[in-house]
Amino acid sequence: MKTTYILHRSQHNTCPQETHFSLNYEDELTAAQYEVVKNFYGPILVVAGAGSGKTRTLTYRVARMIERGIPPETILLLTFTRKASQEMLSRAAALLDSRCEKVAGGTYHSFGNMVLRRYGKAVGLRPEFSILDQGDTEDVIKLLLDQGGSGKKGQHVPNKKTLQAIFSKAMNKDTALEEIVGRYYPNYLLAIGDIQTLFRQFRAHKLQHQLLDYDDLLVYTRTLLQEHEHLRRKLSDRYRYIMVDEYQDTNPIQAQIVRLLADTHDNVMAVGDEAQSIYSFRGADYRNIMEFPRTFPGTTIIKLEENFRSVQPILNVSNDVISQARESFEKHLFTRKNGGALPVLVPALNERQQSQFVAQRILELQDEGVPLSDMAVLFRSSSHSFDLELELNNRNIRFVKVGGIKFIEAAHIKDILAHLRVLINPLDIVSWRRILLLLNGIGPRTASKIITQIQAEDNAPAWLADFPNTAKYTLNIQRLGRTLAAILDLSPAEQVQALREYYSPILHSRYDDAQKRDQDLEQLHLIIEQFSSLERFLTEMSLEPPSRSIDDIAQTDDADEELLTLSTIHSAKGLEWHSVFVIWLLEGRFPSVYSVDDHDALEEERRLLYVAATRAMTNLYLTYPSFDTQWGNSFSRPSRFLQGISRNHLDLWSLLDESDRYSDDDTW
Repeated sequence: MKTTYILHRSQHNTCPQETHFSLNYEDELTAAQYEVVKNFYGPILVVAGAGSGKTRTLTYRVARMIERGIPPETILLLTFTRKASQEMLSRAAALLDSRCEKVAGGTYHSFGNMVLRRYGKAVGLRPEFSILDQGDTEDVIKLLLDQGGSGKKGQHVPNKKTLQAIFSKAMNKDTALEEIVGRYYPNYLLAIGDIQTLFRQFRAHKLQHQLLDYDDLLVYTRTLLQEHEHLRRKLSDRYRYIMVDEYQDTNPIQAQIVRLLADTHDNVMAVGDEAQSIYSFRGADYRNIMEFPRTFPGTTIIKLEENFRSVQPILNVSNDVISQARESFEKHLFTRKNGGALPVLVPALNERQQSQFVAQRILELQDEGVPLSDMAVLFRSSSHSFDLELELNNRNIRFVKVGGIKFIEAAHIKDILAHLRVLINPLDIVSWRRILLLLNGIGPRTASKIITQIQAEDNAPAWLADFPNTAKYTLNIQRLGRTLAAILDLSPAEQVQALREYYSPILHSRYDDAQKRDQDLEQLHLIIEQFSSLERFLTEMSLEPPSRSIDDIAQTDDADEELLTLSTIHSAKGLEWHSVFVIWLLEGRFPSVYSVDDHDALEEERRLLYVAATRAMTNLYLTYPSFDTQWGNSFSRPSRFLQGISRNHLDLWSLLDESDRYSDDDTW
């Protein structure tokens, strides 16, 4: 039996016991924040509720550690963005002095890059290895596919984008390929053998050519720390104080890297909130934060529950939502702010009425003095805002959409719109080119020749239906022509429905997520039903809203420009607004229909609503349409997450169209 006994450096040698601090930390922080700031040793888990001053707490902790005599070079601050670490360290330097900027701060990937450049020879890497971005990675996969790496069954193998997603999920979730394919891409299970072969070739090719993608930076770093004890101890001794931000968003490999880096000291402080773990699609696993006390025995747990963002009525609703979670740290958000209106629950008759309410209430709030830039509409999926975008355009409410893509920028939506546009304008060369390039056997040169002929014809659909050619693509051209000719005199809604049927084989052949994209086409059909004129519909669909991100807006020359924010909840995390609308709180929409049979996915949907609610500072509106035609012409149930909210915590608003307000007996 061989035992290693670790001699720890004494606290006296590292940090003098008698220290005069230039900052009065206790007075400038809450009691819970000060508890975090004054403790440096052993494992500490800080459960930081939404809006609880987490960044401020970390900033003061860095400053106090350095004032206490801890060398800044021995402190490692791991964050998920370089901007986050730079902000914390620059704030700490402003509080104290420039010593704070000597702290080693950065992302897991930048840390891995540094370690592998210096010590990567131990795992077969040269210091000059290249780093691939996602596009580069997809190109490598495409190269292997073209070389026959798919076992000559390419027709059954996903495209390069889907393969990249499969490989990345398998690596950052530390999960077998077969399990990833079975859970996320079950239609490719028959090709699992080819996918596994391609994955082996993919990894070998990268190593041979010294190419690392983002996932490799983590995987090789973990391997180096696991398999080379002298390097693990060297790095652990160098970074004797580790702070990890947003620990709930770590994937299994990142959590293992933290555990390995703490090998000789266990001085790890993880900060996070399991209730805000919403990035499982990126590999994040909320269990990492839940299991931290088991991973690091003797962990001290400190909870930050005082909220500095929202009024108490909003926090009451947020607490209700997350209290229903099956697994969480018990906490209760509170604020010292006085007053605040109850959050509002607004059932609408249908999506149209929901959009009308949101737009009207936004204008009313603007009249009350709330700037557009202090308001946001949040949603589960990017497609949920399509109808609202039209309503906002109709009312000249300017907005920026963050997360996902705008309706008319989705490729499959643009495909259908191109078919509609040539019905109105047969000379629309751009739309004709898009349409023709969808057809097998037609490339750019052939498309250009056909377009030249189309422009010489008085009736393009009829000419295409009797396409005078014997080429291999003739049947596809004729099918296109017959479809366009048949829908010329139909209503806009009937035209879209017919085009969906025509386009369906193309959709399924081009996109691995065809089923989800077809739901967007159903949404398009529901929207166009509101228009009797195709010309008017196409005109309104071409009104492009602003497309910049929130950060871009902050950097514009026109600082006075006010834009409402439309955002997916995933893109809204970490942000805040005076007034927030959360729309489509309906079963099948929020939670998503894809999550209701998956326990973990359903719990994440609950956390999404918690994140959405805690973005609001003063006003919170929760809305849903009672009637949803996406799943058939039937009434739908409100989101199950609303059931856990105390009715005493909500103000229920009933919507009434102004035209219905008066009757023959009214004497108003």
